[in-house]
Amino acid sequence: MSGKRLYRSNSNKMICGVCGGIAAYFGIDPTLVRVGWAILTVVTGGVGGVLAYIVAAVIIPDESRV
Repeated sequence: MSGKRLYRSNSNKMICGVCGGIAAYFGIDPTLVRVGWAILTVVTGGVGGVLAYIVAAVIIPDESRV
């Protein structure tokens, strides 16, 4: 394994840091992840994106705990 870990970002967050952590893991701009998440939410009628975000916020550990 390369040593990369997925975590919720403390420094680059708007709500819980899920998108910031995903962006840091893949090495991309957090804005792109946020826009993608917003598109997912709109396409699924609001339920899929919001539910996925809540699940991710609960499952993905916080950056300070890594």
